[in-house]
Amino acid sequence: MGKGRARMRLAAVMLAAMPTTLAFADEPLDAVLSCMRANVPQSVQIKEVELTAVDRVGSKRVLRGRLYGQREKEQLRTSLKIAAPPDLAGAAYLLREKGDGDEMYMYVPALQRVRRITGTGSDGSLWGTDLSYGDVKQINNAFSAGGGAVDGQGELDGRPVHLLTLVPDPAEDSRYASMKVWVDQQTCVSLRADFYEGSTVRKRWSADPASLARAGKHWYVGRATMSDLVEGTSTSLRVLGVSSDVDLAGRYFNPQTFYLGS
Repeated sequence: MGKGRARMRLAAVMLAAMPTTLAFADEPLDAVLSCMRANVPQSVQIKEVELTAVDRVGSKRVLRGRLYGQREKEQLRTSLKIAAPPDLAGAAYLLREKGDGDEMYMYVPALQRVRRITGTGSDGSLWGTDLSYGDVKQINNAFSAGGGAVDGQGELDGRPVHLLTLVPDPAEDSRYASMKVWVDQQTCVSLRADFYEGSTVRKRWSADPASLARAGKHWYVGRATMSDLVEGTSTSLRVLGVSSDVDLAGRYFNPQTFYLGS
């Protein structure tokens, strides 16, 4: 697809026209990806979120804020605005998927300016959490890939899953060599993802199947954790509330205005 390169995107929170349950166990990759995208609405979805970062000695730091997401011409738009703790209040992040690589922006309240994140900077830590700037899409169950395959079917925590292998798109300049993803067959939500540096699993995204919930037509997980298996740190996510199909102004996904307002 597209100049000799199979470009595929995962987003588990897109498109109401697609089914939210896969009928057969031997679905091709494109069908799995399309079903995952069916969980992100065309209009805006708002999640009240709490991120708890735990360092290697057990110290915790809790961040709270709002995550906004939508699909625009089949591409993900997502922004995260921090309300607490006080030293981070007003900080904001914006990600816009594009055909030639993602655009990422950070608003720093102390500097009162927007900074664009490029190249290897996407691997930097997001406000001291185990989520990098590029990893933020995992909150929305979104993954980028330049190629991949459905390896087969299996079971995770008692739920039937599709087993995927994805190779990052070169345009993303990812630190990862590949990703293994476990996708719930009923809801098309990823329940686990292993991120490989060479042959080593560097990070693991683990969702709690018991927290699967639905907002309108769209499935999401209410609890998940990103663990850095090398550093021995982790960041847990809790979704405190969800509003789907909300009509909001486009400024929430505009690089000039995404950080304004609540």
